[in-house]
Amino acid sequence: MIGEEKVRSEFLNLCFEKLMMVAAGNSGEGVKRKGAVITEWKDIPMELLLRIVSLVDDRTAIVASGVCSGWRDAICLGLTHLCLSWCWKNMNNLVLSLAPKFTKLLTLVLRQENPQLEDTAVETIAKFCHDLQDLDLSKSFKLGDRSFYALAHGCPNLTKLNISGCTSFSDEGLEYLTKFCRKLKILNLCGCVKAATDCALQAIGQNCNMLHSLNLGWCDNVGDLGVTSLAYGCPDLRCLDLCGCVRITDDSVIALANGCLHLRSLGLYYCRNITDTAMYSLAHSRVKNKASIWQSMKGRYDEEGLRSLNISQCTALTPSAVQALCDTFPALHTCSGRHSLVMSGCLNLTSVHCACAVQSHRTLNSILHTAH
Repeated sequence: MIGEEKVRSEFLNLCFEKLMMVAAGNSGEGVKRKGAVITEWKDIPMELLLRIVSLVDDRTAIVASGVCSGWRDAICLGLTHLCLSWCWKNMNNLVLSLAPKFTKLLTLVLRQENPQLEDTAVETIAKFCHDLQDLDLSKSFKLGDRSFYALAHGCPNLTKLNISGCTSFSDEGLEYLTKFCRKLKILNLCGCVKAATDCALQAIGQNCNMLHSLNLGWCDNVGDLGVTSLAYGCPDLRCLDLCGCVRITDDSVIALANGCLHLRSLGLYYCRNITDTAMYSLAHSRVKNKASIWQSMKGRYDEEGLRSLNISQCTALTPSAVQALCDTFPALHTCSGRHSLVMSGCLNLTSVHCACAVQSHRTLNSILHTAH
């Protein structure tokens, strides 16, 4: 026991030295406060402690919370952002022990390379962290619908949720979550094949009207019915990734063009059912909604509209339709270094150029003509 206490004391001293180096700007000198110099960890006032903790890594902050009851209370109540992605082993147990203490968390990142988290951990988070707004559970293969049910009742203030790669969630669980977490603005469902279905998207469109960004990449159960429900239920949608959603057709894009006037980024990679009709509908929506957008943006019309579009492997598209879209949205670039219109694998679209590329070509011709 004496040996363990000595090791613990030495470890705390090392942590104190690290904290002091941060507070003193790595000068190696003690931190001065009201004429006195703090040389021991027990002397640090709580407000200074919280300021120091905000500058160090999360692992050090967790260790600091175990120094004494005063530090524990101050840090646990003052820490609002925590990332545990560095924990490659026993993350589940770590969450079970920390969640009851860090009850004021607003952001919690639990991204994993090796699946560790279980439903019990998320249930504990939902039980104690009611203010949570941003939660990253990506690659948590072991999690199931129990986690959704817990979050629905314990974390109704969620605005950002990342469950990309979580393949065990069902669409019923996701539907249930949306009934309670209605403040969601950013939702990442990439690879959630079982959860992201038309039924789930209908629920999102009905319950999450403030949604700004949605990633449905490689969710091949998504079809036109779901995207159409989403388009008309989430009018503020700005970013939508449908890459690999092979079932969608022009009907989905037409619905987005008509219902989501503020859409800035759209991913259609490998959506091979998309044709020129979809491109013309996007271009036409720009013209049709120009008056209403101008009024709502109070003169900032040029800032609206598509700024990023991925139509790679959409081999049914023709140059005339894509060029019309490119001409309608000047923020779409094909020029070197600014590729916001991505057309990889579409060999028949090599003639499509953005406005600045055309201008550059004209300038070059002018220079060559002058030289002769």
